[in-house]
Amino acid sequence: MSGIDESGARSEIQVEDECRVALDSIRRIVQLLRRTAQPGDTGAGLSAAQLFVLRKLSGEQSLSVGELAERTLTSQSSVSEVVQKLVTAGLVMRVRSPRDARSVELSLTEAGQGALRHAPAAPQDYLIAGLKRMPPRDRRQLCRLLGRLVKETGMVDVAPRMLFADETPANTPVEG
Repeated sequence: MSGIDESGARSEIQVEDECRVALDSIRRIVQLLRRTAQPGDTGAGLSAAQLFVLRKLSGEQSLSVGELAERTLTSQSSVSEVVQKLVTAGLVMRVRSPRDARSVELSLTEAGQGALRHAPAAPQDYLIAGLKRMPPRDRRQLCRLLGRLVKETGMVDVAPRMLFADETPANTPVEG
């Protein structure tokens, strides 16, 4: 049985099977992200979002918050939250831009560089690498379909935050 009735409509069984396949793919992605995002697993006591930001600052003289947001493929407000934690931890330095006194530039401190020496790749890097390996047509279709899924689930008005931005590393005290 093909799962399609005489009118050409998909049967409930076919729809359930397709939903299961889609959910299994989402589950695998979430499992990969969880496995690679545990703060203790970074080797530096950093959340995955903090590690991702440090990696993007690595090798750069300095970046503005906007430039860092572009490199992390997220919003300025989302990346700013993560940067503030890194500044507080002494891993990132924030200084007034000599080019524009209204903006700040971010750079790694020696402690930030040291934290990266033995840290693994950030989980976001796995997703970005996989997306970049996809043929452009498939990537565009995935974007369109994920956007549609977000709309259908009623999440279109939810601001996308940086992955794992709200995690607190195990060795970082939580502020009261």
